[in-house]
Amino acid sequence: MTQSQSTRTAREKADVVILGAGPAGLTLANLLHARGIDCVVLERADRAHVETRARAGFLAANTVRTLDRHGLAEGLHRRGQPHGTCEFRTEGGSFRLDYARLGRGEAHTVYPQQDLVTDLLAHYLAAGGRIRFATEALAVHGADGPRPTVATRDTDTDTDTERDGNGDGGTVHWQARYVAGCDGRHGAARRSLPPGTPRHHRDHGISWLGLLAQAPPSLDAVGYAVHRRGFAGHMARTPEVTRYYLQCDRGTDPGAWSDERIWDELDTRMRSADHHPLHRGPIIQRTVIDLESDVIEPLRHGSLLLAGDAASLPAPAAAKGANLAVLEAELLADALTETLAHGDTGPLDRYSHTCLTHIWRAQEFSHWMIQLLHTPPGPDGESFFHESMRRSRLDSLRTSRAFQDWFAESYVGI
Repeated sequence: MTQSQSTRTAREKADVVILGAGPAGLTLANLLHARGIDCVVLERADRAHVETRARAGFLAANTVRTLDRHGLAEGLHRRGQPHGTCEFRTEGGSFRLDYARLGRGEAHTVYPQQDLVTDLLAHYLAAGGRIRFATEALAVHGADGPRPTVATRDTDTDTDTERDGNGDGGTVHWQARYVAGCDGRHGAARRSLPPGTPRHHRDHGISWLGLLAQAPPSLDAVGYAVHRRGFAGHMARTPEVTRYYLQCDRGTDPGAWSDERIWDELDTRMRSADHHPLHRGPIIQRTVIDLESDVIEPLRHGSLLLAGDAASLPAPAAAKGANLAVLEAELLADALTETLAHGDTGPLDRYSHTCLTHIWRAQEFSHWMIQLLHTPPGPDGESFFHESMRRSRLDSLRTSRAFQDWFAESYVGI
């Protein structure tokens, strides 16, 4: 590369630099690009990894409406499956809630997040959008001014890149008017926040063994099993693949659980003897998930704005993360468009407050679900009190139409 090429590389720019190619970053990129706003997405991973990393799979009705509104829902309408029933299995028996007929009468669409991301990426690239894979954002500088910059590093060790003036191999600076941090809780956006920025964090003290099984779903419902040995969950993904969860001890090595042990434990906790055996198959992915929640407040720091998991992380007990990400991306796209295209900064000034209203409601319901499904660590007296409260909540969920309507609206809504 010549010196002139190196100089041009060091001066890469866009009006909006988006960090992260997840649901938030790619939804935002599609919306901005369609409105003629100059933007670029910087993603640490390569394209293959982005399109295959498995995450959530339940899209709320409002998320589907949002994607529909912007012409981004073709794939999920073609391959997604509507889903509106959950089943609770408890010591006192089992019961089902047809939540699509309760509350506001809304259902989920089951569509694996990696498929949604693949769709969003394909749409963005087909429209001529810019993205840089294998590009790690290191830090955001100057967010308190009108021209922030993002320092990046090429993560492809096989690619020969120039050094910047500081002698750092492969470092390139992107200049922007705004930076959208959609790069998760450990990304450069969060690391670049001003010292002392409030972060509200809660460790729920509960861990799950998250599993993907090469096996068809065993229920035509989301399955929640409340058991003295710990929680177990069943969530359909595709006709061939099912997501399961098993509550486990903190620090569990996922590799220590054999397939046979996993299926035996799932059968026990899901009380298969009282229903029917689970459809077994190879466990193709296993990981331990520590249930934590956190929120950054505010979500705007000068020219740096947060969305998706960079803004908040709801514990994965109520499928809120990807749905919040899409909602926040649309709000941020609208606000940035008003500012950059029309000179109206009002929506951008209100962005943080508007999003946080939705975030805290989602956090509250996720916390409620955690308490409903698990016995938290603690002294026996506290556990007895919690167990009694949980039984009462389950009884209300089983028998009270008003309680069921509240659950349905909170479960699907954001």
